[in-house]
Amino acid sequence: MSPAIWTLIIFAALVLGYAAGSGSLYRFQNRGETLVRQALINCMPPDSWHLLNNVTLKLDKGTTQIDHVLISRFGVFVIETKHYKGWIFGDGKSKSWTQVLFQRKHRFQNPIHQNYKHVKAVQEYLDFLPPENVTGLVVFTGDSTFKTTPPAGVHTLGSMIAYLQSLKEEALTENRMQFCVGRLECTRLALTRQTDIEHLASLEGRHR
Repeated sequence: MSPAIWTLIIFAALVLGYAAGSGSLYRFQNRGETLVRQALINCMPPDSWHLLNNVTLKLDKGTTQIDHVLISRFGVFVIETKHYKGWIFGDGKSKSWTQVLFQRKHRFQNPIHQNYKHVKAVQEYLDFLPPENVTGLVVFTGDSTFKTTPPAGVHTLGSMIAYLQSLKEEALTENRMQFCVGRLECTRLALTRQTDIEHLASLEGRHR
């Protein structure tokens, strides 16, 4: 199915959901995003990080939507969540990866490449930080199994938490963390129906 068709399907889901009276973006939040958020809240010490969810930032052309931005004493982590089942085949360089479920194959964009755009956007907004202080993580939360070796930076929920808890070298002071939070909170687009519609229109424009 083409990206443009997927865009129309998501757009229709948004419109129908709001017509039903929900009025909340969390109605459409991926189950995986909820699991990542809960894992970070439950497992990370509250005095050393701040989590932003569903961050939409303006680009020179269009917008980009980021699942999570974790601002911690150990750096800023831009997290892309994938909630998949089945077997996953992919490497760091391929343009697309493959999910195999019940002998059916589905190709999807390499999430490392997808998240790279998010990382670059956050680096630009947090231009007072060294670029190496902003890194990307891809987290698979569903009942999926990698049939190829997962590339660096690709995690399950458990390995994401273990990785974050293993970090020892602090990169940001408390004041710098607060400055990062303030910059992103002031520049992110509001969580509204129009924000999602404009982002979907931006995606559709890129795939024409």
